[in-house]
Parts: sequence; structure tokens; C-alpha cells
Amino acid sequence: MRYLVTGGAGFIGSNFIRFLFNKYGSDASVVNLDKLTYAGIRENLAEYEEKPNYRFLQGDIAKPEDVAEAYKGIDGGGIDVVVNFAAETHVDRSLMEAGSFIETDVHGVLVLLEEAKKHAPELKRFIQISTDEVYGSIAEGSFTESDPLNPRNPYSASKAGGDRMAYAYAQTYGMPVIITRASNNYGPFQYPEKLIPLFVTNAIDDQPLPLYGDGGNIRDWLFVEDHCAAVDFLIEHGTNSETYNIGGGNERENREITHRILQLLGKPESLIKRVADRVGHDRRYSVDTTKLERLGFKMTTDFDAALERTVQWYTAHEPWWRAIKERSAEFKAYYEKQYAGR
Repeated sequence: MRYLVTGGAGFIGSNFIRFLFNKYGSDASVVNLDKLTYAGIRENLAEYEEKPNYRFLQGDIAKPEDVAEAYKGIDGGGIDVVVNFAAETHVDRSLMEAGSFIETDVHGVLVLLEEAKKHAPELKRFIQISTDEVYGSIAEGSFTESDPLNPRNPYSASKAGGDRMAYAYAQTYGMPVIITRASNNYGPFQYPEKLIPLFVTNAIDDQPLPLYGDGGNIRDWLFVEDHCAAVDFLIEHGTNSETYNIGGGNERENREITHRILQLLGKPESLIKRVADRVGHDRRYSVDTTKLERLGFKMTTDFDAALERTVQWYTAHEPWWRAIKERSAEFKAYYEKQYAGR
């Protein structure tokens, strides 16, 4: 199978490429198209750089010429499956500057789909990676795929736009599109601005853990390798024009996650620093995964074991995250802007 993975140098994308090679070996060929913005780290996949079935291409999904080059595949061999992980993803950053989110998460999806139309006879799947945040907050119960979308911040609004753009192309042009809406991912290689890697790395350095509000916001946590397995499963078994929720079944309050991280690292709870809440902070996300389960897919990872494994990964890979937190001017500027004065 010939894959085009966009955003493949980022957190979930790099894990997915690693998953493909671990499962299929030389039977998979992968073009990795990544813009290498602040969260794209080419070295995440350095071990594959010299392999004949892997091609890295620095480019922007919002630029037609870059996308056209990526669709050529390796040595002009073409593409069977597109998996679009490329996105601006952080809610906090979208509150600071929403324009780049629209450019990548909506217009970029349009450009990918327009190029896909030209390759329609050979293209088997186009997987648009969306998010559970497009549904908005829910006090009780869980969202199903047929529930209305109600995004409440610029990030989730941009993802909803790309989500519906992909669906529109499926309906209008018969494109082989599947849309996935996943809950909060965690695991190795996650950029240390998100809750779990930020709190783990701060705690290692005995720095404050900036917990929003009362810490009672609830997210469903999905181990990244389970997410990758679910996407791979849907490439094989999903139905075109359908949307599938992918959830970990691990709803936890942010303060519970925070306390568990400190326990795993043997650090005091005095490191927790309550800060002013995020504006428009959704209280709870929850998705119903019955549709995916009826196809035969089951999550296999225990949350506590995977969280411990994640903490151990950051502990063992200090050079990776210190290169970001200590030597990246971009990260330092973001952190100061985000948390100073809160």
C-alpha cells in the first residue's frame, strides 16, 4: 500500500508512520508531507530516512504545488491512501491567532481534496482526521456521529470546517472519504505544550504545573498507538462517506491526571499552580464509539499502564524535549505569553 501521510513529522502523524512500518514493513511505502512548523520534528522519524520505501517532503498542504508533488508518491509510483493529520491543533494558540488555523485546517483540506480528485481512479481512501471537539461540550451522555456539530473555539471550528469539507467532496464527487473524530491523544513524541507532556516535563524540573480553573474539566484520553491502530483498521474496514468516533473510554478530570503524574514521578502536590481558566473552556468531551466497535475494533491499552509508559518515555528522552523547552525561542515566547500574569 502506498500512503501519503500529511503532518507526519508531528505527534500523531509520526506515531502512525512508525505503526505502518512496524506492522507492514516493506509492504508499505510512505510519503511524509510536513510543513515543519514549531510542532513538526523531522528527527522523530530519523531511522527511516534512508529507507527506499520512505520519502520526506517538506511542504504545506495549503500550497497546491507541494500537494501535487506529494501525490506523485515515491519515484512517481502514486498514492493509494491519504491520511491527513496536518493541522494547527492547540486550542490555546487558536485563541491567540485564529488565521493560521483556518488556512491549514480548512483551506489545506480543500487543496488536498482537489488534488485527490485528479487521482480518483487509483485513490482507495482519503482519511480526514477530525476531533471530538467539533461536537462541543456535553454535560451527560456521549456524542454519536449523527449529533450536530457545535464547536466553541477557533480550533474546533476550523476542524469542523475541514471535517465538513471532506464530507462534501465525498457526497459531491464520490470521493472515497472517511472522517474520524478522535478524543484527546497522549503518548510519546507529543509536543510539550499539551497537558500531559507539559506537566510531566515541568514536574521533572520541579517547575509549577499550571492547572486551569478548578481542574474539573473532563477529557477522554486515547493512547496514540490505539488511535493509529483504529485509523489503520478503518482504512481496511470502514465505509466511504461515513464518520467514526475514536475514543479511549478513559474519561478523567484534568486534576486527576495532574495528581497521577506527580505520583508517578514522586513529586509533591505543591507543584500544582491554579491559574485563570481558559476563555470558553469546554467542560466535558465524550464520544460514543459503538459504531467503530460494531465493525470489530476494540481498544487494547490500559490507561494507567499507558500513562506510566508515557511518563517513562519523557523521563528517558530528556534531550528530545529539552531541545524544545530550553533551546526553542518559539516555545519560550509562547509559554511566557500563555501563562505570564495568569
